[in-house]
Amino acid sequence: MATRHLLLPLALLLSAAAPVQAAPAKPAADSPGVDIPYERYVLPNGLEVILHRDSAAPLVVTNLWYHVGSGDETPGKSGFAHLFEHMMFQGAKHIGNDVHFKILQEIGGTGINGTTNSDRTNYFEVVPTHQLETALWLESDRMGYMLDLLDEKSLANQRDVVRNERRQRYDNVPYGRERFAVAEALYPEGHPYRYLTIGRHEDLEVASVADVQGFFRKWYVPSNATLTIAGDFEPEQAKALVQKWFGSFPTLPQPSHQQIGAPALTQTVRRELDDPFARLYRIHYAWHSPPRLGGGDIELEVLADVLGSTGWGRLYKALVLEDKSAQSVSAYQGGAGHSGTFHVIVDLKPGQDPVKAELTIRRELEKILREPVTDAELRRVVVGTESSFVWGLEDVMGRVERLQYFNHYARDPGYANTYLQRLRAVTPQRVREVANQWLVKPHAEILTKPAAPAGPPEGTGPKGPGASAKPEGTGAKKPAPEASDAAAAKKKPAGDKPADAAGTDAAAKKKPAGDKPADAAGTEKPAPKPKKPAATEKPAEAAAAKEG
Repeated sequence: MATRHLLLPLALLLSAAAPVQAAPAKPAADSPGVDIPYERYVLPNGLEVILHRDSAAPLVVTNLWYHVGSGDETPGKSGFAHLFEHMMFQGAKHIGNDVHFKILQEIGGTGINGTTNSDRTNYFEVVPTHQLETALWLESDRMGYMLDLLDEKSLANQRDVVRNERRQRYDNVPYGRERFAVAEALYPEGHPYRYLTIGRHEDLEVASVADVQGFFRKWYVPSNATLTIAGDFEPEQAKALVQKWFGSFPTLPQPSHQQIGAPALTQTVRRELDDPFARLYRIHYAWHSPPRLGGGDIELEVLADVLGSTGWGRLYKALVLEDKSAQSVSAYQGGAGHSGTFHVIVDLKPGQDPVKAELTIRRELEKILREPVTDAELRRVVVGTESSFVWGLEDVMGRVERLQYFNHYARDPGYANTYLQRLRAVTPQRVREVANQWLVKPHAEILTKPAAPAGPPEGTGPKGPGASAKPEGTGAKKPAPEASDAAAAKKKPAGDKPADAAGTDAAAKKKPAGDKPADAAGTEKPAPKPKKPAATEKPAEAAAAKEG
């Protein structure tokens, strides 16, 4: 059992979050710290549990991460992690069919959702304090008895929902084709990041009940899950409830995850796409980059802000404010478990010359490779990132997601101090060194032009910095690494990458519920009786960026 504190300079956190048998960790020598007390322990069957108390409101968050995402998929089974997320709302043995949302809403639950990205799948809800057992019962029944209600009809229902989601959010939206083209350019056939988390229609269409059963039995086991409980609860009572609803599940082997590094491109891949939904010409450059929290990840986050920040970023000033040729500019470091991607995206105003815009992009990138960023730029990024980090911890769900995030990627829920120390230790010279390590390599250059006649003139533009731009084919084929768009990826919940608390639309998902749960041995236990929350209760909503 381990009890730790995260340090954070928020009076709100210091006053609202009562420690759980914890001694505060030492803050950085000359930096302010905070306090997000937590306790971590592991059940004999391998289920990891993290507790965080905050009695400011009579609410409790339950947040369950299964350590499996689209990065664990195999060829021919793309989209399975996300499809299975949907299946978990369809029903379970003791809850019943399609009533998961109904049960939670009747007891005053809010923030009910599940999300998937390349590395994990999570499920969460916010309930009144006295309904903690109901939330644990629901999650327990899904973990232990979901397969009892799985049949071809329920699979077909969710398969259709997921395929419609792909049509609505990927196939028939501006720049949806570009997302697939970027991944096809960066990742070879067989790499799990070649396809977005949403998956391919042809793979989803042939998914069978046996496929779903196999996925569940391999990945949805206690030893591959982390349950975080946060809010207004008594630790000993919460531990007893966790033991009651999860403790009798059998001990099963922890599944192994494939280790795949960033593939090396032999030459820059340059493609031009016609997009009937786009109205502006888009220039999108993407490079392979370090994995989340890996060496160089934070430095590339800093560089992305220096290049693309609204109002003062170098590319923003050059293309939006000075040249006035661009409608928008963005840059971001999108880390993931296996490896990351660094992106520069420019949308041009109608009638502007893409060749000239690419020359400007190249000029600014080459300047970054030659000269360190300024001290003023670095300070601005560090202060902004740290502020965003702190305010992202203001509500309980934000703290839960940070604990889960750091636990997953750093194997330490209390990694926040280390993260802040790494951020504060970044130097202009180090940013330049990391840029020269990654941004001189062959990369993807995807140019999207509106299919309408009024589109800007065609042009191949200049070669990118550090690599010869030799065309490899014409037109996009398949999807991209992580299903998070540029806007989502730009959000930094904990000063890191795209927020990990969000994903696919839960409204479309199916749900479960019922009356009689049972423990893992099959002995039925009475379900906690739902009760209406007091009218004055205002549950906190889950703050999460969309992914997947």
